[in-house]
Amino acid sequence: MTEARMYYDNDADLSLLKGKTIAILGYGSQGHAHALNLRDSGVNVIVAQREGGANYKKAVEDGWKPVSIAEAVKQADWIHILLPDEVQGKAWQEDIKPHIKKGAVLSFSHGFNIRYKQIVPSEELDVIMIAPKGPGHLVRRQYEEGKGVPCLIAVEQSASGKAKELALAYAMGIGATRCGVLETTFKEETETDLFGEQAVLCGGIVELINSGFETLVAAGYQPEIAYFECCHEVKLIVDLIFEGGFSKMNYSISDTAEYGEYVTGKRVITDATRAEMKKVLGDIQSGKFANDWLKENKDGRPLFNKERKEVSERLIEKVGARLRSRMSWVKNNSF
Repeated sequence: MTEARMYYDNDADLSLLKGKTIAILGYGSQGHAHALNLRDSGVNVIVAQREGGANYKKAVEDGWKPVSIAEAVKQADWIHILLPDEVQGKAWQEDIKPHIKKGAVLSFSHGFNIRYKQIVPSEELDVIMIAPKGPGHLVRRQYEEGKGVPCLIAVEQSASGKAKELALAYAMGIGATRCGVLETTFKEETETDLFGEQAVLCGGIVELINSGFETLVAAGYQPEIAYFECCHEVKLIVDLIFEGGFSKMNYSISDTAEYGEYVTGKRVITDATRAEMKKVLGDIQSGKFANDWLKENKDGRPLFNKERKEVSERLIEKVGARLRSRMSWVKNNSF
């Protein structure tokens, strides 16, 4: 298998951003990091954030004078959309499309709205993606430390013929080329990102942890012990995998635990589980998941709100909150 090429500082030209005004739409987790990093890289940036709320207050505290989306678009040569997926289509129709300059750059950090055609840009726009593979606070902190977070770039349209070079310049501006940038497509980024979230990172792991906890509690074991064994220690294992793959994890755990991994893992994650994963991926590829999510928002989020409430009321959440409140080393332990 051919190794994918990574792009670094010497592959990017920050001067391509000189003379451009970049509008960051949304000052949330990613928005604040992109705006601040670009500003510190010498780029002219304006921030769009609706008045009221913590994000607006944070933007003002960081020295910005936030404006409306429409006003930011009118002023900018480059629009980077960091609004929630489910509202981008409406913002595009009402506030961006009517005001965007001919020949402007339109960019994203997730391909959802391009992949599922909620946003269909005109042909004279460069349409690109710059997607850090880490939360915004990490993107900002790493930049301040002279480091960076790995990033994906993609080109959907290159009206100028320089869309890829512009994407790399932006990636450099937020610090990503310090550690490596990988090229992808809007389709690949969107489908793999949604699948990873649903089947593994969020949907899969939450249900696995809760099912293990409930199995032990139902068998008569103390909920506190079940929490430590099925939830608390997940971070310890994931950190080892993050640092050195499965090999470092197996090196670090006991031989008993490693043997249990080999004889039990496939009993829990079965062929039926893998077949269901393929169905999940199929729903993402076909657009069914995207349509369901957009309809869920249009209908007022009945399923979303019901499930969020049920998750918050699970025994594992109550036990975990009590235990974490006594862990001085855990940040935000009162959440």
